[in-house]
Amino acid sequence: MLFRSFKLDKLFARLGLLTLVALSAHVVYAQSTQGSAKFPGVGRNATPAEVAAWDIDVRPDFKGLPKGSGSVDQGQTIWESKCASCHGIFGESNEIFTPITGGTTKDDVKTGRVASLADMKQPQRTTLMKVPTVSTLWDYIYRAMPWNAPRSLTPDETYALVAFILSIGEVVPDDFVLSNTNIAQVQAKMPNRNGMTRKHGFWNVKDKPDVNGSSCMNNCVTFVQIGSTLPDFARDAHGNIADQNRLYGPYRGADTTKPPIAKLPGASGEGLAHAKDTHANAAKGPAALFKNENCSACHAPNAKLVGPSIADISAKYQGQSDAVDKLMNKVKNGGSGVWGSIPMPPQAQLSDEDRKTLVVWVLSGGK
Repeated sequence: MLFRSFKLDKLFARLGLLTLVALSAHVVYAQSTQGSAKFPGVGRNATPAEVAAWDIDVRPDFKGLPKGSGSVDQGQTIWESKCASCHGIFGESNEIFTPITGGTTKDDVKTGRVASLADMKQPQRTTLMKVPTVSTLWDYIYRAMPWNAPRSLTPDETYALVAFILSIGEVVPDDFVLSNTNIAQVQAKMPNRNGMTRKHGFWNVKDKPDVNGSSCMNNCVTFVQIGSTLPDFARDAHGNIADQNRLYGPYRGADTTKPPIAKLPGASGEGLAHAKDTHANAAKGPAALFKNENCSACHAPNAKLVGPSIADISAKYQGQSDAVDKLMNKVKNGGSGVWGSIPMPPQAQLSDEDRKTLVVWVLSGGK
């Protein structure tokens, strides 16, 4: 009798376990197919784990912000090792990247509106002038920086970097420690915190959108002129833009060696330089090749920009018999580690002849 009771108990236990498994499967199935009545046979709802994998942003209300902290001093150390090569020691950046700091005052911190955005006296809009929320700054740095190794920073390192940037802008003191517990207080000091509007459809789907998506059906405009201009101080700052674009697309950039055009280009494209014409008339020789292939964006004759100068490269490889082959391979395939952590992208579009011309010219010091 005891043996029979044991077998029944074992049977009931198995039935109970099977029932739990079936119920769990039903719940999972219900979750994954929820909403299928509205769109039968079309996909399924994302699971919580799938949503979490995509939901990695930090919102202005700081939802999604991980715990952590970092001081201004720690941020300066990280900045100088991972950020300064592109953005400068004090966030002033080099001539390739837009400055991070500058253009804000202590009065801006008090009012929440950047005065230089209105008076147009600042030659460039810096990051601290534009960004209204500290969460945006934190989120971008954490997800996208450094350029050659995005998502490599820890939350603590990101807090430290943001603290350092804000200290340069005099938003926080030099001994400040930024953390998830006091970041909301810092938001109340952001220079452009009141310069952002949320009164549009991007923030509130029930509000009026900031675009009009209606289609034109009668008497429609057949051609819309869209154009832009460069300020005088920047027009020819880096040579002729028309010569620097690659051979893609029907039109080139503006010929910045000439005065601005009097009117926008017409529908047929007059007023714009065509690719075949621009490159047919382009100057020849290694110096012109260096400029046309955008090498000058990262390398200057005698000063370090993003990459080493021509003079530094020439001095480093002087007397090495395999220097030409070594550098030709590096130009073609790219590389990093020789001059720092920022990688040089591959330039596979160059022919072997052009690549050798460039390398020999660089090794000669650009002579």
